[in-house]
Amino acid sequence: MGWGDIQREHGPVGSTTGSAQLITAAAIAAAQMPAAWLCWWVIEVTGNDDYDIGYGGAFGLVCMLLFMPLILPVLGILHAAAHIGPADALARLAANRLRGPRWAWHLLGTTAVGAVWAALTTALWNWPFSHTAAALAALGVLPVLGLGYVRARARATGRPWRTWDVWLRSALLSVALFMLVIAVAVPATVAGLIEEYEPPKLSAEQIAGVWRGEDGAVLRLDTGGRVRASRLPAQSKSGDWYPDASDVCDGTGSWSPGEQSGRRAVVVRLDGECGRDTYWTIGGTEDEPELFVLFGDPDAGDLRILTRTS
Repeated sequence: MGWGDIQREHGPVGSTTGSAQLITAAAIAAAQMPAAWLCWWVIEVTGNDDYDIGYGGAFGLVCMLLFMPLILPVLGILHAAAHIGPADALARLAANRLRGPRWAWHLLGTTAVGAVWAALTTALWNWPFSHTAAALAALGVLPVLGLGYVRARARATGRPWRTWDVWLRSALLSVALFMLVIAVAVPATVAGLIEEYEPPKLSAEQIAGVWRGEDGAVLRLDTGGRVRASRLPAQSKSGDWYPDASDVCDGTGSWSPGEQSGRRAVVVRLDGECGRDTYWTIGGTEDEPELFVLFGDPDAGDLRILTRTS
């Protein structure tokens, strides 16, 4: 069977002339996206440093709940057309030449197509290939199995779902999956199975050393509390967010432990007229510590990160 077989054999899913299977795949793909996004959100918010950007995780969750219903159909169609559809074409070729259930070949096809898209995103945006390929393969499982179920049901009953029925079931499935993730994630977080991010607790001796950032920034923190800086961003003397929230400074000064937004930080005070006292918050991990500061608007500021030179 191809994308249009159900339509030709049993009539269209809805009143439109579009492919019944494309509609079904798009609806199932859209149904899983809120739950998939919530899984990603739980892992990112609890397990990684947010660098004190924005209003926090709750705001992101509210935005998702408000705007996802508007874009889910579009995302579902894109996913079906770019991923599930090409994988189905591969499965059809394999099933015609080799033995095995169509759905199994379809799953293998989604893995292959997902790997192609993962390679493309790695080349263009440096996304991690293995993680991206695994995520795309996982996102293909439910649409493939759901599509197989709809095919079997259409053959058995001769009454395929109408377009309205498909999207109504998609909405109900989406809510169920979303609530399932919440039911699993909340106890897992409370029980410590999903570890929350904790910034490293560095001693003064561990803080001392050479830290480097983008654009050639260098911060040397001596054990005696002295600082040598080169092309180091610092809070602007004017204190304004716009147009320039930071100055680029060279010179010497002093540093001391401090606190920023309830987190440990390093306060850098440069001599002279360049910049004001700048609080570099401690982030990263014990093995790969970072110092960071967010200049300007907390929601869309200029994030600068320094990493330790080994």
